[in-house]
Amino acid sequence: MPLLLDSLFSSVALSHLMVDVFNSARPVLLTYLGLTETQIAWISTIYIWASALTQPIFGWLSDRVGPRWLAAGGVLWMTVFFSGAVYIPGAGGLICLIIAAFGSSSFHPVGTAQATLQGRDHLAGRETTATSLFFTAGQMGHFIGPIITGLILARLGLPAMMILPIISIPIGLSLAYQLRANKPHPRPIQGDDKIRLQASVGFILLLAIVATLQSWSQTNMISFVPKYLKDLGLSAVTYGNMAGLFMGGSALGNVIGGHLGDRYKKRKVAATALLLSAIPIFIMSQIGWSPWLYLLIPLAGAGTGSVHSIMVVLAQRMISGGMALASGLILGFIFSAGALGLLITGPLAENYGFPTVLVMTTGLVLLASPLALMLKEKWM
Repeated sequence: MPLLLDSLFSSVALSHLMVDVFNSARPVLLTYLGLTETQIAWISTIYIWASALTQPIFGWLSDRVGPRWLAAGGVLWMTVFFSGAVYIPGAGGLICLIIAAFGSSSFHPVGTAQATLQGRDHLAGRETTATSLFFTAGQMGHFIGPIITGLILARLGLPAMMILPIISIPIGLSLAYQLRANKPHPRPIQGDDKIRLQASVGFILLLAIVATLQSWSQTNMISFVPKYLKDLGLSAVTYGNMAGLFMGGSALGNVIGGHLGDRYKKRKVAATALLLSAIPIFIMSQIGWSPWLYLLIPLAGAGTGSVHSIMVVLAQRMISGGMALASGLILGFIFSAGALGLLITGPLAENYGFPTVLVMTTGLVLLASPLALMLKEKWM
């Protein structure tokens, strides 16, 4: 595939993988530090909001000043403050962890816009496929991150987590080199910088609801599977592996969803994926610990993850005013909506157990499925 051989796309994708290795280390790290479900929920919510709510700002800046240091700087920012989270004990380390989230916020809208542009150039306009490949790189980071984190913490201890920042430095510098031309993203067709919504109010509301339900479902799984398995007496290696398997399944689902979204109606692909994801999630709520989780967890990830790139591409087409701005708006909304749900899920898990959360998550995807089917793209 020509896109994968493109040096800029490859560098952006590798940077996305590294950024999400940092992001996915968070739940395992917080679990290892002995925090409760409610504490994990609050810290994760603050972290995700710090990353999510500022993405439109970084996207807007990138559309005007160019992507170079907002993308590469985001990787290097996370490198510095993740290092502080590892070496500074107590509340200071947690504050550094939250500050690191701004690096993710800076990178994501810029990287998404770059991936979409490269897809238009190298895949004959198949931007959903290109965007899904970009997000797959990030989800591979989510797959690798918990596994590596669990192994490091179990065998080498907390200080050895500095391995991740050391790896990320050349990746960030390489991205800065690839973006040295620092070309601003294309201007909107209308010729000005005003934000315009090119869809009906009903479509916008439906897209927001479906994105919220999908994000809430994924965030529940990402944030609490490690804590649930630790409470069942499993080691950091095991719950790290399980968290990684969920995101590995999500990465695979993202590729499949992006490919099918370019060939068939996006709403039908999204609705089917969400419906199918309810099956493994509900089974997980009934069986407790079982070797079957090695199959069920990645299947749940594949079903919920395959919708992500579809939501982003629909939003990019819906919002004018700059590609990175549109990417930042939808990504910021998706991530912050999922984080808001954690404030409900955290106390629910602590008081009633994670199986109850899984039943609730089943309900979320079952509600999202028929709503996704209503996302008719007549305005496109």
